[in-house]
Amino acid sequence: MAEAFIIDACRTPRGGGKPSKGALSHLHPQHLAATVLAALRDRNGLDTATVDDIIWSTSTQEGKQGGDLGRMSALAAGYDVKASGTTLDRFCGGGITAVNLAAGSVLSGMEDCVIAGGTEMMSYQQILAAERAAANMAPRFMGAGNEALDALHPQSNQGVCADAIAAREGIDRAALDALALESQRRADIAIREGRFNKSLVPVLNEDGSVALDREEFPRPETSAEGLASLKPSFQALADFDLGNGKTWRNQIKRVYPDLEWEGVHHPGNSSGVVDGAAAVLIASEAYTKKYNIKPRARIVAYSNLGDCPTLMLNAPVPGARKALAKAGLTVADIDLWEINEAFAVVAEKFIRDLGLDRTKVNVNGGAMALGHPIGATGAILVGTILDELERTGGRYGLVTMCAGGGMAPAIIIERI
Repeated sequence: MAEAFIIDACRTPRGGGKPSKGALSHLHPQHLAATVLAALRDRNGLDTATVDDIIWSTSTQEGKQGGDLGRMSALAAGYDVKASGTTLDRFCGGGITAVNLAAGSVLSGMEDCVIAGGTEMMSYQQILAAERAAANMAPRFMGAGNEALDALHPQSNQGVCADAIAAREGIDRAALDALALESQRRADIAIREGRFNKSLVPVLNEDGSVALDREEFPRPETSAEGLASLKPSFQALADFDLGNGKTWRNQIKRVYPDLEWEGVHHPGNSSGVVDGAAAVLIASEAYTKKYNIKPRARIVAYSNLGDCPTLMLNAPVPGARKALAKAGLTVADIDLWEINEAFAVVAEKFIRDLGLDRTKVNVNGGAMALGHPIGATGAILVGTILDELERTGGRYGLVTMCAGGGMAPAIIIERI
């Protein structure tokens, strides 16, 4: 049976996602992607003419983030023109999906060396949103304008969904804030101990000076009192008039008529808005032998799963179970888990539903502390869990995350 191996993974630091304020916000998205692509090449002595394809993830494919970042960033990095590239969108799950599709290409025997990754500049998304507002254009919503789809599967704002899920699951704000505080604590320890250093590559300005060589978003000074003082972010948004009397609240209540909720998520227990890029090098056994490369991990299984698009964020648990079944593994076999902290309730529900040991989940903090560059996050987490498996001597790691439209890709890797 064919195998797909992870040879290496790297990422940029995550810069603050505010226009003109974040350390990376002045750079072109292609520049961030080219940074990690160049690093993979240089770290591994990679002959880029042997790269069969580059599968890239970017959720907002507009303006500077449009035009196939996978291909154009490879050219910007100086890759051989033979290295083709494509770009995909599975909302937040795109980074994992890029890795899964790259693995599938290798497992099929059709390709031997594929790079997967993603880029998202949340600072640029805010610029695009401002331009749309200035032009009196409607905000960019998933499925907006598709009345037939909306009649069957109403879409909701993700933050409002997070609040509604917390009420439905009986998870209170105190539990969500406690998880957010722990995420900050763990991220601070990881940064101070250099646990991210193996994968982290600095981003340089065009003149060669350093734009960013460390995580910009974490707030190690975060306290329980500070989190408790923050006002909910999505309470008023739930009742915002979207036109024709439609609100996010009544969108949800069309499917869950008895569900009542208040706001419990805020900036402190939601994922951080950041810029970043990541890349993962995947190869066949034949490729590793031909070029005398030692793989770091084996891709054991991957899966995709859809769930209710109205509450949108609940697919990670069944998605993880599907991946485990494909691998012939149980929850007890997994040494480390990475569940993206899009909102605190996503990770908290995941831990509770699967009965996980909290000391094995997001051990170096998550997106509440480090940030969530949408299309890049999945690839970041694959590298993060690989580094941690190597650091601790663990064998299996599982990565999954919620994605817009009610989806969850997942992947299981085995350390070599």
